[in-house]
Amino acid sequence: MSSPYVPQIHRYQAWLHEQRGLVFADYDALWRWSSTDLAAFWQSVWDYFDLQSPTSHRAVLEGDVMPHVRWFSGAQVNYARQVFRHVARAEAAGQPAIIAEDELGRVRTLGWHELQRQVAALAVGLRALGVQRGDRVAAYLPNRIETVVAFLACASIGAIWSVCAPDMGTAAVLDRLRQIEPTVLIAADGVHYGGRPLDRSTTVRELRAGLPTLQHVVTLRTPYAAERVADTHDFTALVDRDDAAVHAFEPEWLAFDHPLWIVYSSGTTGLPKPIVHGHGGIVLTSLALKTLHNDIGPSYDDNSFGERFHWYSSTGWVMWNAQVAGLLGGTTIVLYDGSPGGRKDEPDWSVLWRFAARHRVTFFGAGAALYGNAMKTGVDLAALQAAGYDLSAIRALGSTGSPLPPDVQRWGSAQFERVHALAGRSRDPTALPGGPGGPVWWCNISGGTDFCGAFIGGHRGLPQVPGQMQCRQLGCAVEAWDENGRAVTGQVGELVCVRPIPSMPLYFWNDEGHARYLSSYFDTYPGVWRHGDWLEVRADGGCVIYGRSDATLNRHGLRMGTSEIYAAVEALPEVLDSLVIDLEFLGRESFMPLFVVLRPGLTLDEPLRERIRDAIRRALSPRFVPDAIEQVPDIPRTLSGKKQELPIKKLLLGQPLERVLNRDAMANPQCLDWYVAYAAERSKSAGTMAA
Repeated sequence: MSSPYVPQIHRYQAWLHEQRGLVFADYDALWRWSSTDLAAFWQSVWDYFDLQSPTSHRAVLEGDVMPHVRWFSGAQVNYARQVFRHVARAEAAGQPAIIAEDELGRVRTLGWHELQRQVAALAVGLRALGVQRGDRVAAYLPNRIETVVAFLACASIGAIWSVCAPDMGTAAVLDRLRQIEPTVLIAADGVHYGGRPLDRSTTVRELRAGLPTLQHVVTLRTPYAAERVADTHDFTALVDRDDAAVHAFEPEWLAFDHPLWIVYSSGTTGLPKPIVHGHGGIVLTSLALKTLHNDIGPSYDDNSFGERFHWYSSTGWVMWNAQVAGLLGGTTIVLYDGSPGGRKDEPDWSVLWRFAARHRVTFFGAGAALYGNAMKTGVDLAALQAAGYDLSAIRALGSTGSPLPPDVQRWGSAQFERVHALAGRSRDPTALPGGPGGPVWWCNISGGTDFCGAFIGGHRGLPQVPGQMQCRQLGCAVEAWDENGRAVTGQVGELVCVRPIPSMPLYFWNDEGHARYLSSYFDTYPGVWRHGDWLEVRADGGCVIYGRSDATLNRHGLRMGTSEIYAAVEALPEVLDSLVIDLEFLGRESFMPLFVVLRPGLTLDEPLRERIRDAIRRALSPRFVPDAIEQVPDIPRTLSGKKQELPIKKLLLGQPLERVLNRDAMANPQCLDWYVAYAAERSKSAGTMAA
């Protein structure tokens, strides 16, 4: 008989006791130690996961005032080296590295040895194209095996990776990639999404024309392109190479803070922020998050479930990075390339559940909206179970991107009670959630692209309360601050992190004097990270996120700056001005209205609404099509001409006008009556629906 499963965080605590002599009365005591004695905690993470370096580090942490700190100075690491430490044991156990399926049902499985060979082949190929340490390699790729291979190949040679999803329009991609001046572009010439083949060859040509620093384009050729993109290298030919140079290849040792990738998080004005993260910080915090908090262990370990980790994401969301990070801990990752809701004309929110059943997924993660859509459209997991789609391997449900409403969490828990009953699984009332005999475990997390991690997350040993996240993450000194900058419990405040963590940005690309970096996170509270979320820390340590405290759009887990919406909408000749607001409500679906000022004499009708929607789809993504489009007399602006997004957002969320706006500071206060009336109407209709 196998020994009882021990949660990963409990194994870590036992190690702390044995190796450090540390004993903690409860999780709160452990968290307080980890978030105050940063050097001791992060050194323990390094040692617990036995991270390797050919040189020793001088100190765990140098400096203490964010963002002017350095971690593990003198140490050398490489993200890809950490991944490939698991090859021998995973292969011996017969566990694959990656399982991938597309929406046509085509399944591919890649073993650890073959993943290592393909990464080496592409790394050798990129070097032959002249790619060196510090060069930026841009990608325009979907969520496929090839994208993981390309990323790891770049990491192996110290190139800096940056990927955009093929559902983004040319303008949005160029706004990102032009800033980082890539030398190589790796791009798919087509995708299959929402039941349709989509030719992307024209977009690839436009990207090449719009990126003057490109020296080479590598094309992932698909059946969906009308014609091949000329004068490019064939991705498949590069990874098929298998010779002495490939066999001899090893990932380079790099400084702990060598740049790993550039991701993008949009603000309310200007271009998307090109955020640079380092190899060491990402490896360290990813292992702490995935293993200790998300309880995702190596697939080959006896103290495991034959772990298979899936988190639905496009490559344009930071959860793609989080999904790939499962490889750092020796976990099989399970990828889905396609629409989670089936075809647009025939929506089907059971697609991912059937996929998870086919591949025996153990940890199933998605944006909160996916669970809400499944509930609203009547997805019946027990019926799927009865029909032969065995979902009983799923022990944990991960959620992020927006607050998960309590009724949705209760729905999911009840669904899995029925699944387990149909699977004949005996119920153990003493078992922890997510363990043998226990109920399904909800691992609800909240973090961000900005630091590629989570501030708040899960712990299998703590109570599950629908609508609440279980705890603040180890090593994250997170607090809710009131308007006076004081930490509060039991009331909503600004989410801040008062001590550094290793995965915070190294810098923004091409940000002279770190001006944009500092203004993004440290303007409000110097030396303290202000994240832009409303947070309540409850007396039991549980946490609730109440949405964004700034005006960044957050749609289904993807963030986009309002300026990008304006650029697309105001390019239409009929539109003079616009304002977009993303309203997130606890326990209700988010609502994003777009307000437009039209040229004199024009009236907003359905054909114009559709042209506006289409402009957003083409320039940005279908995910950012607004829920409503309204014609307004004017857009509220300050005396200096800035759109007043945050005050209008607060007004529409129910705050009184006099608390959110100063008419004397406005250029056009006469327009406010329209918005006050609209807010009242929205509040009335919401109250009617709630009743």
